[in-house]
Amino acid sequence: MFLPISKEELIERNIEQLDFILISGDAYVDHPSFGIAIISRLLESHGYSVGIVAQPNMRNDLDFLELGTPRLGFLVSSGNIDSMVNHYTVSKRHRSKDMYSPGGRMGLRPDYATVKYSQRLRKLFANTPIIIGGIEASLRRMAHYDYWKDTVSKSILIDSKADILVYGMSELSIVEVADYLHSGLDVRDIVFIKGTVFKTKNPDYIPSDGIILPTYDEILENKETYAKSFLVKHRNTDHISAKPLIETYRNHTIVQNPPNRPLTKDEMDNVYSLPFERNYHPIYNKLGHIPAIDEVKFSIIANRGCFGECSFCALTYHQGRIIQSRSKESIIEEGIKITKDKDFKGYIHDVGGPTANFYDVACDKQIKHGVCLNKACLSEDACPLLKVTHKNYLDVLRGLRELPGIKKVFVRSGVRYDYVMYDKNPEFFSELVEHHVSGQLKVAPEHVSDAVLDKMNKPKRKLYDSFVKKYYELNEKHGKNQFLVPYLMSSHPGSTLNEAIELAEYIRDLKYYPEQVQDFYPTPGTLSTCMYHTGLDPRTMEKVYVPITKEEKAMQRALIQYRNPKNYHLVSKALRRAHRSDLIGYEKHCLIRPRS
Repeated sequence: MFLPISKEELIERNIEQLDFILISGDAYVDHPSFGIAIISRLLESHGYSVGIVAQPNMRNDLDFLELGTPRLGFLVSSGNIDSMVNHYTVSKRHRSKDMYSPGGRMGLRPDYATVKYSQRLRKLFANTPIIIGGIEASLRRMAHYDYWKDTVSKSILIDSKADILVYGMSELSIVEVADYLHSGLDVRDIVFIKGTVFKTKNPDYIPSDGIILPTYDEILENKETYAKSFLVKHRNTDHISAKPLIETYRNHTIVQNPPNRPLTKDEMDNVYSLPFERNYHPIYNKLGHIPAIDEVKFSIIANRGCFGECSFCALTYHQGRIIQSRSKESIIEEGIKITKDKDFKGYIHDVGGPTANFYDVACDKQIKHGVCLNKACLSEDACPLLKVTHKNYLDVLRGLRELPGIKKVFVRSGVRYDYVMYDKNPEFFSELVEHHVSGQLKVAPEHVSDAVLDKMNKPKRKLYDSFVKKYYELNEKHGKNQFLVPYLMSSHPGSTLNEAIELAEYIRDLKYYPEQVQDFYPTPGTLSTCMYHTGLDPRTMEKVYVPITKEEKAMQRALIQYRNPKNYHLVSKALRRAHRSDLIGYEKHCLIRPRS
């Protein structure tokens, strides 16, 4: 049974007052791939009643009033994706489709949805606690660079007028918050829970062991100060080593408590065993299909966290570097549930997480001492302490393959190819190619210039070249004709036109025709966004070249798709500006031919 979404459903279930009302920017989908489904079902399992208000109409207060006043508080999330990323391309143009809305319609949630929803709730329910969370709130929990406004914005707690922010995956934190509210503690006094951020004017609530960051005014005025402050935030994402962070504003102090601990395997299993309907609410049968369900309905989340630490990815800031995974038994049980779905055709679309083949903790040291603050598990080379093994993940895949009713088990969430290459046991790579590729395998070299890869915190090009060679050798061995789809990124900090041309030449030699190109998107919470805003690498404080102008970004993007006739003039201009007219001609190595 779905959770109640209307006054009529409350009456049917004899609920006079809900404990929590969850406001979401997404349509209501009760599937474990959706954060609001996990949080609401988890609270329900702890005895709390929860109602869902999905995509309330901002032009009318009735949607916010529909379920009444909750006994304990409102929970607010923009949904599975940041509302600004959901609405705008990197060139700040409106997108045409919202995958998390009925019929894919745009405009059913506002820009900065978490802030807008919370502000409206504060106006309507002045004394009711408001707790914000989800990816949008998590990445904006402290002062941050806002790409869409091109300025440094305050902590979202201030603009939203919410009381508490829960960051990260937040299962442990939200249950603690709920329990303390239920005990009668005032929301303004809940200042001690790990994985939360609060605002205060009370000096007694400022932790004595906290790290005092530069003030908001200081980072607003000075980019070097911003970069230094960002690095402190970036390095305080581990539950063992992190300290409270204290950021002062003119009228408030924002305090970020250290992250909550990772879930144990049993706790992860429990979360994914909750009674999800695994589909969108029946109301959308009339309003329109929710496109986001298509890829995840028959997919299985096996892990969380990522020790890859790509500079442009916010996962480290949101989920942390320590891998959390489910047991094989739990995953197999979900596989059995999937086979019983009337729409299941025999294909599990994905088994993975942020990085599919990160199933085990990176090293034993992390369990007792936390992650290294000044050393990456993977970058140019693997750390000597890194446990490189696919044994347990491969065991899971084999178990799913053996289930009755399953024809194929695919891995589509992407594999970290360097981790595959570091594994001295060839079994996983071989079985991946033989059994788990759906015609094409997605990998993310992102670039081929070592200068850019260094800023991305990715391995050097030669390792990717070795992976490609081995991949096609295994395809030949298994009699397969499967392709690689490399994700490539243009205009990342550190990429001049010369590096962009180097990437174009690589594409030429590979005879690859990329249909889509990802221009670097400066989202909150990433090292690369800090580089974009400051022109500095916060790890070294060295200057970084940043392509910022629309023209240069367009040229770098066009170079990746130099074969497209529409890009001819941009490619020509880029080559001439970089003094590479040798690539304009009729010879084999040339990118484009001359035009009169």
